[in-house]
Amino acid sequence: MRTSIRGVLLHAFLLLQALALASLRPALAQERFTIEDVLSPAFPFDLVSAAGTDRIAWIEFERGMRNVWTASAPDFAPRRLTGYLKDDGHDLSTLRISDDGSVVAFLRGHTPNRDGWIANPTSDPMGAERAVWAAHTSGGEPWRVVEAWSFALSPDGRWVAYEKDGQIWRAPVDPGVAGREGALQEAPLFRAFGRNRGPVWSPDARRIAFVSDRQDHAFVGVYDTEARRVTWLAPAVDRDEAPVWSPDGTRVAFIRRPGLAFGDEAGRRPEGRRTAEPSGLPAGLVGAKFAGGHALSIWVADARTGEGREVWHDAPSDSVWAEMRQLLWADGHLLFQAEPEGWRHTFALALDDPAPRPVLLTPGEGEAEHFALSADRRTLYYATNAGDIDRRHLWKVPAGGGRAVQLTRGDGIETYPAVLASEERVAVLHAAARQPQSVALVSSGGGDARVITPLPQTFPGTRHVDPTNVVVTAEDGFETHNQLFLPPGLRPGEKRPALIFIHGGSRRQMLLGYHYMHFYHMAYAMNQYFANQGYVVLSVNYRSGIGYGRAFRNAPGRGGEGNTEYGDILAAGKYLQGRPDVDPAKVGVWGLSYGGILTAQALARNSDVFAAGVDIAGVHLWGTSLDAESTSYQSSAVSQVESWRSPVLLIHGDDDRNVAFSQTVGLVQALRAHDVPHELIVFPDEVHDFLVFDRWLRTFHATDDFFRRKLVGREPVAVTGTGSERR
Repeated sequence: MRTSIRGVLLHAFLLLQALALASLRPALAQERFTIEDVLSPAFPFDLVSAAGTDRIAWIEFERGMRNVWTASAPDFAPRRLTGYLKDDGHDLSTLRISDDGSVVAFLRGHTPNRDGWIANPTSDPMGAERAVWAAHTSGGEPWRVVEAWSFALSPDGRWVAYEKDGQIWRAPVDPGVAGREGALQEAPLFRAFGRNRGPVWSPDARRIAFVSDRQDHAFVGVYDTEARRVTWLAPAVDRDEAPVWSPDGTRVAFIRRPGLAFGDEAGRRPEGRRTAEPSGLPAGLVGAKFAGGHALSIWVADARTGEGREVWHDAPSDSVWAEMRQLLWADGHLLFQAEPEGWRHTFALALDDPAPRPVLLTPGEGEAEHFALSADRRTLYYATNAGDIDRRHLWKVPAGGGRAVQLTRGDGIETYPAVLASEERVAVLHAAARQPQSVALVSSGGGDARVITPLPQTFPGTRHVDPTNVVVTAEDGFETHNQLFLPPGLRPGEKRPALIFIHGGSRRQMLLGYHYMHFYHMAYAMNQYFANQGYVVLSVNYRSGIGYGRAFRNAPGRGGEGNTEYGDILAAGKYLQGRPDVDPAKVGVWGLSYGGILTAQALARNSDVFAAGVDIAGVHLWGTSLDAESTSYQSSAVSQVESWRSPVLLIHGDDDRNVAFSQTVGLVQALRAHDVPHELIVFPDEVHDFLVFDRWLRTFHATDDFFRRKLVGREPVAVTGTGSERR
């Protein structure tokens, strides 16, 4: 009998020990999986390739340190070219490489705000600047070229052209250039009336095409640096834009749109020119009265004489081509993007055809999002979600038309192709569900992407979960694609807290893997982190985003015209509440920018569904009207503040150039007036997409702590951050 009792007790002890270990195992995994770990990989972007040699370059953001890297044939071993090793908030962007691959140039410093103030997120008393810098790919220290807000690098790598005070300037890249040419940077390269912008170098680096904006019309001009002459290309009464050079440098193609008609900009002219109001015109005459004709056309002009001809125009009153924004000059064809059938695709026009019709190059129900031409301009490489709607894959097609061939498949995400000069391989930015964005090479014949950038040992990729696509239907019948992250170790019968992530934009799409934009790359990592912490996580692709066609993107009643996209968030919340593995009383929501808009909407309209939220730089009042009867006010979160009960954490930088800081100022006053529980973190001098990485860490840690306290119910932990407030 004692043996039997002893056996029962031993069995019970072992069972309890097994249960304890089973419950402890997820906790141990969570302790090893930190926010710092999941955000440790470098984020590469601005991938470029040289036209004349097999060399690529890119920028990496690694825990706030921004640097330029390069790699070349045959081994493509990455090598860092700059030594910016502090989290100092100095942005890097607009990377360019010379045709021979010997020089890279880039901008250091963030964009100016409306007052011309360069972002200074660390509040440096010396201020900040935005300037062109350069480096030799063979090595050596980078150097400052010239202060500029944008620039174009000449193909030979000798010059940068840039806009300043409405004129086009030029500066030598090599600081050793002296003499008459070097002195040209003391004054504009040339002077022309209007606001002159968008310089584009000719292939031989002798001439510059540019746009001269004169408000009601705009010309495309060409400046010859040797003859010192400006030639206007087929000048008319229209708004010409997007100039692109022919491969031989003899011609320029551009897009032509109608000029601004009476009343659109009547009497307005560029600053500094006095003008009288048009005489003899009835008051209130508007341009719409004269609407009609062609919405746009494509022209080609001789760069030397300026004589031009129309290559193609759309049909009168046909708006399906109106979204055209960019031209590429391929071998005997002009390429452009448009969405006449509801999906953004690339089309080709044959220049030797007297009456060409656009030829579809990128078929399928999907968006042809990122693209590049081969060095010989005969092949177009592009990334699309056709056939895999929540990812991107690499394709190629003859530039003049033909069968499109898919080069990559599977669970990867390939974006931003950069074709090597030999065309043996294509460099891409590659990611997957467990693979952060990396630089990779793909054979031009197709196959798997070979990653060349390493991951840190601390990155917990093996403990990631594979998100699955979930289609949720809103009350009005609108369907959305969403990514579901289930926590590891989830057992039958368990009910976990849940989180909804809402992307910004709204012209964005979250994917079934790491994203190709930096904040959304971090947001995907945080979705993985929250799943690892035990939450059921849903990332929502609400209507008005990209990736699902024009009808989805332009869904009626969105934004200040009714905020119908909130219906998708509410449907997502109710979907989570109805899951057997979710505690319906513990659903939280968070997002940045437009995601902040919808987070505030969720808490204001449905505190019965959403128990807590984190609103980062959101808009809380559409427009300026406080009229309770106006549609824009009724579409805003502040219109429902009386019913707002759930706690919210608000985070905002006060030098935000995308969302006015006053949006948070006003909301806080409304929350205080209605005694809504809220917490606040303000980052002085910080912009919309925080430039200092430490502030992202503080934001994500504060978000984690907030949801632990408000959803999971753990003991409070102090919120750290400049300008914090808790109510």
